[in-house]
Amino acid sequence: MGAGGQMPKPQKGSKKFNEEPLRRVPYKKPPFTIGDLKKAIPPHCFNRSILYSFSYLIFDLTISFIFYYIASNYIHILPRNLSYVAWPIYWILQATIVGGVWVIAHECGHHAFSNYQWLDDTVGFLLHSSLLVPYFSWKYSHRRHHSNTSSLENDEVFVPKLKSNLPSLLLYLNNPLGRILHLLFNHALGLALYLMFNYAGKKYDRFACHYDPNSPIYSKNERAQIFVSDVGILVVTYILYLLTMNKGLTWVFCIYVVPLLILNSSLITVTYLQHTHPSLPHYDSTEWDWLRGALATVDRDYGIMNRLGHNIANTHVIHHLFPKIPHYHAMEATKAIKPILKDYYKFDETPVLKALYREAKECVYVESDDSEDAKGVFWFDNKF
Repeated sequence: MGAGGQMPKPQKGSKKFNEEPLRRVPYKKPPFTIGDLKKAIPPHCFNRSILYSFSYLIFDLTISFIFYYIASNYIHILPRNLSYVAWPIYWILQATIVGGVWVIAHECGHHAFSNYQWLDDTVGFLLHSSLLVPYFSWKYSHRRHHSNTSSLENDEVFVPKLKSNLPSLLLYLNNPLGRILHLLFNHALGLALYLMFNYAGKKYDRFACHYDPNSPIYSKNERAQIFVSDVGILVVTYILYLLTMNKGLTWVFCIYVVPLLILNSSLITVTYLQHTHPSLPHYDSTEWDWLRGALATVDRDYGIMNRLGHNIANTHVIHHLFPKIPHYHAMEATKAIKPILKDYYKFDETPVLKALYREAKECVYVESDDSEDAKGVFWFDNKF
């Protein structure tokens, strides 16, 4: 038993699911409510401060500008051999600090930046557009992900395959080389394919695209804002075109494109590992409820990257439970609810690269254990 919820039986012929960090979390309805969790969190954790929020944003933008200034004014005058070292250092540092900007834009979409929706949308629109992410499109699809987390029918992203619906290609990729190639493909193109073609997202009865105001992802009253998102992307694209004409393609590629590609890859890493873990259940419509779905996520440890990324990775559970809590209160709020969550809280400190390969190996599809009391509960597996 874990925190009052029945612990699932280990898979057939395997002991690994009784051992940390792969021990399965409870799947029964928890003995606490969302109200119980809210009462345990200090009230000030729900306060959104314009001063605090802007201080983090200004800090990130200042550091980003310093990196840009150094790269654009000094790297080109270095000896060629040194420039080959300096550029990758710039790319990694810039992508890392801009990742914090991305997190703040994401918080704007959850109305966690300030008490003013218009301010959140303005800041989020400017920041996400500058990173070629359609702000309102992301905001609405991401909120639906939060509303349907771990639902096999209705979740918006990282929806796992049933064994019965597994593409035949994955059978050939179920080996060390295939897993590495699959990971590389997802990290290089995953975000772009998701935005353009809803790759790895919810299945709709017609073509779904984050840039299409008439996409089935969105309701009628959201369509005008999807168009605004597209305008933002077009404006930034035009600015990049002008910079290319003025500074040259190589300059734009080195200063902007490469850090953006690294950022996008890191975002895929973080979100994939937040929702993909052998210990976490998924639910069909007979079992799913919002609280259990929100709890079926995992916090990860990225070392110093936790702080630079505004704790997006190591406070993801609290973010799904209370998405309006600002990042600067998320650690305190997580600490407050852990004694109540007990076994329902999942934290994994497995090193990132090891975790990526392990999850790619273990989490190929989901399947029910077919126990009488949990036929609607599905777990990751990789057996063929």
